[in-house]
Amino acid sequence: MQKIVNVLAIASFAVSGAVVIGGVSVYVNRGKIIDNVKSQVMSSVAGALGPAIGGALPDTTGPAMAPSAAPAAGLGLPQ
Repeated sequence: MQKIVNVLAIASFAVSGAVVIGGVSVYVNRGKIIDNVKSQVMSSVAGALGPAIGGALPDTTGPAMAPSAAPAAGLGLPQ
């Protein structure tokens, strides 16, 4: 009976160690994992939208467009 308990204790220690090592490795490499997921998502989105917008997403955008008519003072509230 004692041998069974010892085997279970060793197995429990091994599983706990594997969980701790796995958690530490994910924590240490979290930046790389996030960047990898971001690049995969962006490539799939760009691939899905590519034909709809002419084949490629632009690298940069232009300046913001100014409104055609400036609103009156008072945040649009009647005076």
